[in-house]
Amino acid sequence: MPSSPDFVVAIPARLASSRLPDKPLQPLGGEPLVLHVARRALAAGAREVWLATDDARVAAALAGIEGVQVAMTSPGHASGTDRLAECAGIAGWSADTIVVNLQGDEPFAPASGIREVARLLADSGADMATLAEPVTEVETLFDPNAVKLVRAASGDALYFSRAPLPWPRDAFAGDRSVLPAGGHWLRHIGIYAFRAGFLRRFAQMPPGRLEQVESLEQLRALEAGYRIAVALAPEPFPPGVDTPQDLARAQARLDGARA
Repeated sequence: MPSSPDFVVAIPARLASSRLPDKPLQPLGGEPLVLHVARRALAAGAREVWLATDDARVAAALAGIEGVQVAMTSPGHASGTDRLAECAGIAGWSADTIVVNLQGDEPFAPASGIREVARLLADSGADMATLAEPVTEVETLFDPNAVKLVRAASGDALYFSRAPLPWPRDAFAGDRSVLPAGGHWLRHIGIYAFRAGFLRRFAQMPPGRLEQVESLEQLRALEAGYRIAVALAPEPFPPGVDTPQDLARAQARLDGARA
């Protein structure tokens, strides 16, 4: 495995989640969810780890962990990317700094995946980089909460969608209850890497038409003509925590790992 370049990790975390209120502070194994995420970032070997939040309670949840710095950001940001752009200014990162955006609801993000997305950005020369993994169940393909993507032969993203993509016309004409053979489907993993300069530029761009239709922020970059490199994750990314049911599954996973 090639070594990863020098990079920083930034974790956007806000309390106002409609599906799981106070999500960063929800207990997982007796500790706040965001604390587990911060530990994953530290395990990846980032040069710096920053929490970008708008609430002192979230910042306080990491008060006892060494190696994590906090950027108190505006509560008015529309997205995590906007929050990270402000964080980049507070942290004073140079324009070419590789920033990995690790969502604050990914308590099991593997360190290898965090390093891989940083390496991919550096090696591909793309404006952004992200990861994906094969879809193995037909339910995932039809789940609008599981974002699918298609890639060009170069590995760059062609499109992201909540819809089943690509659509196997002939196979699904007869049966939509099973995945056809061939393994053409990819689930997007919501981790990104970009240079700090592009992060600031992206946050200043107006939302794109496709972004507004699909409610997928990364489509803003594609519609504007920027490259997003995509690689397969080096190991599985367990699902993040968006709902009370997700939190229960995460607790069961943690309990199983400790047993």
